Amino acid sequence: ALIADAVKGDMDAFNQLVMKYQDMAYGHAYALVGDPDAADDITQESFIKAFQNLFRFRGGSFRAWFMRIVTNTSYDSLRSFRKHPTQPLFPVDDYGEDIESINRVADPEAGVETIFDRKQTAERLLQALDELPVNYRSILTLIDLYELDYSEATQILNIPIGTVKSRLSRARLCMQSKIKSDDDVFLPKAACAIAV
Repeated sequence: ALIADAVKGDMDAFNQLVMKYQDMAYGHAYALVGDPDAADDITQESFIKAFQNLFRFRGGSFRAWFMRIVTNTSYDSLRSFRKHPTQPLFPVDDYGEDIESINRVADPEAGVETIFDRKQTAERLLQALDELPVNYRSILTLIDLYELDYSEATQILNIPIGTVKSRLSRARLCMQSKIKSDDDVFLPKAACAIAV
């Protein structure tokens, strides 16, 4: 009903769709491009494209249709960035935060050691994910993080379901090998360089 109303030009209906999918769109864009500002821009641009092209939506899964727009916009951004790399205006640390900024939010119930462990685990997972080829990052975020089904991932990535399954399997194995080494050190990027 929201989609039907949005197609008719109902901005309230479209805004409800934005609220429903904005976190997923941002998270997927961020997983693909690895830059929070670029992910913000991609998310906004994707919603604009979706609104402008609602008349082309032919039914089925709106989520899959929209996430395909996010994926394609992310790929466009990656291509553009490779042609025109940018430098940050203000110095940032390894996590993309202003060096002077100390606006980290901590759980008041958690101890320092727990916070440190959580942060290390999250950093490790993000580093491992970031080292994967973009095809693997994309499939992992769609299926494992956002829990889309295979048919939706097929529509979003425009690949056959067999490719979705095999790519997901390879991506999971690659991710597992990166985070589960005996000496607790990441494997080099070359270990997972082949992305089909």
